[in-house]
Amino acid sequence: MPAHRPVIVGIAGGTASGKTTLARRVLASLGEDNCLLISHDRYYHDVENPRAFNYDHPEALQTSLLVEHLIRLKVGEQVELPDYDFKTHTRQARGIPTPSRPTIVVEGILALQNPHLRELYDLVVYVETPDDLRLARRIRRDATERGRDVEEVLTRWLATVRPMHMRFVLPTRTFADLELTGTGLLEPLVDSLLSAIEQRRRELGEDDGDPETLEDVDLVMVEERTEEL
Repeated sequence: MPAHRPVIVGIAGGTASGKTTLARRVLASLGEDNCLLISHDRYYHDVENPRAFNYDHPEALQTSLLVEHLIRLKVGEQVELPDYDFKTHTRQARGIPTPSRPTIVVEGILALQNPHLRELYDLVVYVETPDDLRLARRIRRDATERGRDVEEVLTRWLATVRPMHMRFVLPTRTFADLELTGTGLLEPLVDSLLSAIEQRRRELGEDDGDPETLEDVDLVMVEERTEEL
């Protein structure tokens, strides 16, 4: 049982907003011994037909498992993070044994959509980036890293990415404790987020009482459901 429970940070924003880059820089700044980065993408369900699958809908993800994992990490337990293979679009049979860390960062387009997740965060962050810049980044990323042509990227953008962003991602901006703009230099954003994390850690350290145990937490398997915002 850790002397102090970890600070749990949720970072969301649209696709190609810069949230993943920001989260990785926080990890690099704090170090792997002090920070655990969890991508919500690890929790995708197995997919039989990737081209027809809507990856931007909340039901594409097993968020209930992420909720359970955060509850256990919060009290210092080790968990097995899903090992999702994006080439086969399936999870590996065995997960990745992962201990808790003083800072836990969860990032993903839908990282703020589920109310049970939001209840577990100590700090909620939203990265706001204009649609035209996000689309340009997405085209460049998917062409370079995933071998997709522009027409394929635009088709998916119009069919699922943008509609789901407007329906499920953008409304979660209202939950943010800290809103950052993903259009400028990265270093000031990293500094702002690190400062906010340390401030929240100090505030949590001022709380009286012993660290929580699993008996203090209402550990339930949350049914998969979509919250209409």
